[in-house]
Amino acid sequence: MTQPTQITVEKADGIATITMSRPDKMNAYTRTMGAEIMAAMDDIDADDAVRAVIFTGAGERAFCAGADLTPEGGGQIFSDGAEVESLSDERVRDGGGRLTLRLFESKKPLISACNGVAVGVGATMQLAMDIRLAASHARYGFVFARRGIVPEAASSWFLPRIVGISQALEWCYSGRVFDAEEAKAGGLVRSIHEPADLLHAANTLAREIADNTSAVSVAMTRAMMWRMMNADHPMEAHKIDSRAIYRLSRGKDAQEGIASFLEKRNPVYPGKVSEDLPDFYPWWDERPYD
Repeated sequence: MTQPTQITVEKADGIATITMSRPDKMNAYTRTMGAEIMAAMDDIDADDAVRAVIFTGAGERAFCAGADLTPEGGGQIFSDGAEVESLSDERVRDGGGRLTLRLFESKKPLISACNGVAVGVGATMQLAMDIRLAASHARYGFVFARRGIVPEAASSWFLPRIVGISQALEWCYSGRVFDAEEAKAGGLVRSIHEPADLLHAANTLAREIADNTSAVSVAMTRAMMWRMMNADHPMEAHKIDSRAIYRLSRGKDAQEGIASFLEKRNPVYPGKVSEDLPDFYPWWDERPYD
């Protein structure tokens, strides 16, 4: 991975931290930033030493204050900006959606540590993350209707699944910016922390995952939970979890899980996401943009 210029990536003791790093611009999102996050995720997914990922913003003011639409930030970033003859043209694609779809494909659990303002894509990118923590002064806004556009980054798929359709519609219809308490009450965030404690809380959660669980089990669980929300019948989940139980129960991680339990010691799981996912993974159809 080439050295990023608008994010930083730190790896320590099985935890990767991706920090959006344009603090003078309140970490406003650009095409470059999106490409760098996606490249970092490619690297992290391929790194078996990384067990969990934390996202946050540089500075004390903002997680990400939305898209940078200034010339300095690259101008139009919602799509390519070119005139096209067909709305199926690849250049029409929303940049935030490219990012959230990449996060959706992650093999590692994703934790958001929202340390300040998160509006527009700063809010919607967090919807593809698994667990969201907020600083007490964090602010969220799905402000698109106040800008004459619509929610992007596949948020019409993610947001109702996280907070329910009525809450999602209220926030998107009004476009208002709301505080961390409302975000927690609405089910958007798991917990609220003082700013100085936020990253510690996120790391504690990531540490619990990294120290106690099988990476292969977590990768499979993440894929199953996200993808089974769309299933037409619980039988679809039954088919996948039956196959997964059958394969994983015969694997080395299951042997270690049982042995460590019986021996009353911490587990040391040998399985690697890069090598030991079941032979039917990925079981879903490829869905290219068209």
